[in-house]
Amino acid sequence: MSNVKTVLVTGGCGFIGAHFVRYLLDHTDWRVVNLDKLTYAGDLGRLHGVDAGDRYQFVRGDIVDRSLLSDLFRQETPWAVVNFAAESHVDKSILDPWPFLQTNVMGVQALLEAARRHNTDRLIQISTDEVYGDTEGQEPSSEDSALQPSSPYSASKAAADLLCLAYQRTYNARVLIVRCCNNFGPFQFPEKLIPFMISAALRGNDFPLYGDGGQRRDWLFVEDSCAAVLAVLEKGPLGSTYNASAGSLRTNLEVVHALCGVLAEEGGLNQSELLGRVRFVKDRPGHDRRYEIDARRIRLELGWSPQVAFETGLRQTVRWYLSHRAWLNQVMSGEHRAYLEAVYTRGWGLG
Repeated sequence: MSNVKTVLVTGGCGFIGAHFVRYLLDHTDWRVVNLDKLTYAGDLGRLHGVDAGDRYQFVRGDIVDRSLLSDLFRQETPWAVVNFAAESHVDKSILDPWPFLQTNVMGVQALLEAARRHNTDRLIQISTDEVYGDTEGQEPSSEDSALQPSSPYSASKAAADLLCLAYQRTYNARVLIVRCCNNFGPFQFPEKLIPFMISAALRGNDFPLYGDGGQRRDWLFVEDSCAAVLAVLEKGPLGSTYNASAGSLRTNLEVVHALCGVLAEEGGLNQSELLGRVRFVKDRPGHDRRYEIDARRIRLELGWSPQVAFETGLRQTVRWYLSHRAWLNQVMSGEHRAYLEAVYTRGWGLG
């Protein structure tokens, strides 16, 4: 095992992080160390059945903990770090920005410093298309477009990106940045649109949509996202930034309508009845109308392209949730119910 590369995946019990841990174990011979704090959105169950022997190790901890990072980097000497650890829900960042600044900014700085001091070969920061802000009426954002975040969440992710670039310039840090569009797939926490609506359907609840439901997003199946990150990890020139997207925009209302059709076919539910549950609620403060990114760079330079069509991924996702209802019930904690109350019942109630 001494000649096998070790990759430290932070946030590896989160939605995309857990898929990426599995993807690495399936597509490489590398060793994976998974560091996760196990917040409400982190779940060891996402990695149930992973048995990679000496190739996999889980460590519970916080990326803000500098002492823990120092010990971990010294013991494991990772060849690379892939940072999925983040507070990621825009709504919750509006209700309370502080945890987002702690993890998404201070945590990234702590990782950058640990990687620098221990001579790690590369660190990939997993970012988001939201750092570019609203692209309504504009061309799709390229990697060189200005960062104009609209929410505390996207501002924290933009700050992390800028920290990575500053460490590259000042300390010659070996960093790369991947900015993905909306991911979806199995095991996603039900605060995000698709699993949220699936959960509502199964519980007999309404489908609340912000504003007029006309906000447009690009949707990338999680396995394609993992392939993009691995391509950057293996082949991306240090210091580079890559957008990863499917290149097909849909309004939130269109996504919900498509979801109702698949739920009717796969779950035996009544499509007309499901569509009748859609209701429009007070819009999110500062809600961007459109995110669209140009992913030509990763396609041309690294040869990556999405392989799973939205319709195929949506059907696969619905089938997974229909067969894992117990998991959905388990993660609908009191904290999650409090969030739903704050947003959908009290209408944000911001001072």
